[in-house]
Amino acid sequence: MYYTYITTNPRKTTLYTGVTNNLKRRMVENRMGRNKGNSFTGRYYCYKLVYYEEHESILRAIEREKEIKLLSRADKLNLIYSINPKMHTLNLY
Repeated sequence: MYYTYITTNPRKTTLYTGVTNNLKRRMVENRMGRNKGNSFTGRYYCYKLVYYEEHESILRAIEREKEIKLLSRADKLNLIYSINPKMHTLNLY
């Protein structure tokens, strides 16, 4: 399984869209500070998972990531609100 996901910072002012094959691991890596300061998520503290989609193909997950990245901020927020109206951090456990 592959995932396209959106994270945000604590103030919810920055959105990051990415792809991974292990969403739980990626969120732990972010929280533990791996690459802190050396990556977009590290520099902007985008550690709060607020949206994700599952895909069976890595190609489809990457395609979807590109589609989401082309959306306006308002459209990204509407996408997030469609499954997470209060933009709470999603729990994967």
